[in-house]
Amino acid sequence: METQSFADKEMLEAALSHVFSDWVRQLDLRVLEARAGEVVLALPVTPQHVHAGGALCGQTMLAACDTAMVLAIMTKLGGFKPMSTVQLQTSFLRPVSGQSGAARVVARVLRMGRSLVFGEVQIINADDELAAHATTTYALL
Repeated sequence: METQSFADKEMLEAALSHVFSDWVRQLDLRVLEARAGEVVLALPVTPQHVHAGGALCGQTMLAACDTAMVLAIMTKLGGFKPMSTVQLQTSFLRPVSGQSGAARVVARVLRMGRSLVFGEVQIINADDELAAHATTTYALL
């Protein structure tokens, strides 16, 4: 897979600060790796995102998946272009402990057409286990 330059990683970090809504920015996602069609983000596990059962809540994981895929698509487009989530199908396989500190979010573009983009996202817990898997479809506007 083609590796992106550092400037592209900076572009993705800037997008996290400017493209997404304020409440998504509060997730404090950070770009760990970026390649053409793939990004790896750190998702901090903070008390505001942990539910009464002591695990990272699903709503936080869904928002992280959606955000990561937008960034992965941006690596193929060379920047942000208007797009819309058409489908985000998620399976939660095991919990992310509220005490874990962080999870990794790995988003990959599987196929990019002229108007639709298909992808997958994995959330990996602190024990390096698959905690959630999502498949996605985005419409390029």
